[in-house]
This record gives sequence, C-alpha cells and structure tokens, in this order.
Amino acid sequence: MFRSDMNRDRLMGTSTCRVCGNEFFDEPLLRYHNMPKSAQFLPDAESLGSDYGVELDVCQCSGCGLVQLSNPPVHYYKEVIRSSAVSQAMTDFRKKQFRDFVKKYSLRRKKIIEIGCGRGEYLSIIGEFADFAYGLESSEQSVEQCKKNGLNVAAGFVESADYKISHNPYDAFYMLNFLEHLPEPNATLRGIYNNMTDEGIGLIEVPNFDMILKNKLFSEFIIDHLLYFTKDTLISTLLLNGYDVLDCKVEWYDYIISAVVRKKKKAEMADFYKYQNQIKDEVDIYLSRFQNKKVAIWGASHQALSIISLFNLSERIAYIIDSATFKQNKFTPATHIPIVPPDKLYSEPVDAIIVMAAGYADEVANIIRQKFDKMNISILRSFGLEIIQS
Repeated sequence: MFRSDMNRDRLMGTSTCRVCGNEFFDEPLLRYHNMPKSAQFLPDAESLGSDYGVELDVCQCSGCGLVQLSNPPVHYYKEVIRSSAVSQAMTDFRKKQFRDFVKKYSLRRKKIIEIGCGRGEYLSIIGEFADFAYGLESSEQSVEQCKKNGLNVAAGFVESADYKISHNPYDAFYMLNFLEHLPEPNATLRGIYNNMTDEGIGLIEVPNFDMILKNKLFSEFIIDHLLYFTKDTLISTLLLNGYDVLDCKVEWYDYIISAVVRKKKKAEMADFYKYQNQIKDEVDIYLSRFQNKKVAIWGASHQALSIISLFNLSERIAYIIDSATFKQNKFTPATHIPIVPPDKLYSEPVDAIIVMAAGYADEVANIIRQKFDKMNISILRSFGLEIIQS
C-alpha cells in the first residue's frame, strides 16, 4: 500500500551531496514511486497491512558528480547482510582476491580488519591467508555467530573520525559492498583512516554504476543503496578522505569496482626550514656589506613579500621597486616598506639591489646594469643568492 504520508521519512534525507557537500542538480535524474522500503526485511502475512511503498529520488551532485538517493537510510544500514557470500563462485573469487592481496602487500603476519564483516563469510576466507584477521560488525546477532565460529569480531560501527576500533592500529582493512549503504561515508572512511598504521593499506569495493548506466539497469535502484559510484566518483571520494588510490579496476562481470588504497602520507617539509635558514644566512651576509639601509629590493611579488617577513628585513631595506603602477605608493603588508617606481633610484639612490622577480629576474638585472653600471646587483634564485655585479 502506498501511503501519502511517507514524505515524513524523506524529511530525514538530504539535498546536498553526502561526500563533497555541494548541491544536487535542480531536478532528480529519476523519481520512482511505490518502491520497496527494504530490500532485506520482507513483510510476512501479518505485516502486509502496515507495509507501504516509498518514493526514491535519484539525484546527482553538481560538484563531484556522485549519483545518490536523497532518501534517508534504512534503519539497518549499519549491518551487513550477505546472500552472495554463500555462492561457490563468489567464494572462489574471494579466495583468489584475498590471496593476491595478502601476498602483494606482504600482509601474512600483519593485522587485517574487515569493516562490516556480517556473519564472517569473508572473514573466514581471509583467515586462510592472514594470521591476524579481525572483524567489526554492528549486528549483535552476527557478532555472536562470528564468535561461535571462532572468529575475532567486535561489535561496533565506524560512525565518526574519532571512533576507536579495539586492537588498533591495523596494517590493512577491507570493506566490501558496504560503503554504498552509508549516509555519512566520509565519517566512516576517516574513522578507518585514523585506526590504521602510517603505512596502512585497504581494499574497498562498491557496485559499479558505470555498468548500470551502460546496460540501463533501471531496477538496480533500491533504498538500501544510497550511493552509486563510478570509478571516477569512487576515486574522488577516497582521495577526499585521505587515501592514495594504488589501483582501481572493475571485477566480477563488471558488477564491482575494486580499489586498493593506502593512507596518504603527510608531506615532508622539514627541509624547508633548513633551506630557509640557508638562504637567510646568505642574504644577511650580503646585507652586512651595506650600511644605513642603502639596499633596495626589486619586485613586490608574493615571494618577495614572504621573504621580507620571514627574514625580518623591514629595518634593512630602503624601499621595494616595482614597475606595476597599481603596487606603487603602497607598502608591503606586515613589514610596511614603501613600494616605489624605478625612478626612485635617481632621487634616492642605493648601493645595492636584490632582484626578487622570479622568471623576470635576468631581464630586470640587465635593465639595472644598463642604467646603473656601478650598482651592486644580486638575484635571489631558487638555489640561493647569486651576485651578478659588484
């Protein structure tokens, strides 16, 4: 029975992308009426009177392009319910997949966790290839079943970035056909990230929306699946949440997108300080040759403005020369050194000029040499301070 008051449920949905936060395009791509409100919990004879259909709005993000339902999630979205896992063909596929994954990334003696392990259908398989296999599952009944089968499974659901999984950190994780169910995928992906070692690696699978589009599989839209990933939108989602994507391919008769990810490493920039101090020392030595602020800088670029601040040059530079008229008669931010036109060199001469004009540095130095043949000239290049004329 279709109920007109079902719209109260839709109020719990979303009008913005669940991944990037941008607005949906104005109109849904598709709108289906009187659709099953669950693909897992089927009504029996006694509950038919209270069963009703729901409206599905298939929307697309105007930013990242991810196709998704605007509907709220089903009440059991944290639980993993599998039917295909009992298939012999799927079991054989998983065995080869897990064997290759463990071997390629040397995970035999490492800690691996399955996020959303259901009743342990896949966890028992990967346990054949990895010595320390763990699982996390929201359903208490499923957790109990896993424990009866001798599997190391904890009850829980990664619902936030600061969620702590027992026995963390882990060297690897896998999450198979679970991400598409989640109303807040970023929170889960970030939470997993924060429970991994620095070299943590992962295997993530979702249904392949490219295949759905290609074959016009209109019946693939169900309320259980909120997110419909293509390879591009899966990769962008993973990148957004701190993962480098090492591999992303289509498998299982084109039905699955399988991505191997690694935690994105923090950029190593400690050498920036070392290099900054090196250049500063060179500039200090050069400026010490000239007294009474008889030095100018040519170029009010953003690099020059930064260097002036970082090197504390406000008391050591007479003025900044720049040919751009919109910069002239202004001052450098924070350090308040006047910015002047080139003619200032005639009315208020200096003994030396440091050229900080990036790609125009040699051109500027030649102009100075032509007009002031006795001027001390240096260029601040990427490798250090180069004295051109002294």
